[in-house]
Amino acid sequence: QVQLVESGGGLVQTGGSLRLSCTVSGTTIYGYTAGWYRQAPGNQRELVAVFPAGGIVNYADSMKGRISISRDNAKNTMYLQMNSLKPEDTAVYYCYVNTRSSEYWGQGTQVTVSS
Repeated sequence: QVQLVESGGGLVQTGGSLRLSCTVSGTTIYGYTAGWYRQAPGNQRELVAVFPAGGIVNYADSMKGRISISRDNAKNTMYLQMNSLKPEDTAVYYCYVNTRSSEYWGQGTQVTVSS
């Protein structure tokens, strides 16, 4: 059974930083497309950052320069470092893995940025 568990969300002031973690069990993240999406109330889920399988990291234009995605293959864990956070970054952040046969999502972690 594949499980993705996010952590690290919370309340932060404008300009602050957060580091999200996503620990994956039941499948490896190595070699698969994996990354982060977010969804704000009333909005569609949107891409934040992704490791395409065999490709170059892709970042959302709205967050480029303020975020960095990384992964520790030995720990089967992904990270999302977010700096200079803005109120419009407030959303539930989800990690996911696409194993080519299936797509798996975490339960989400709330990020709230106060003005």
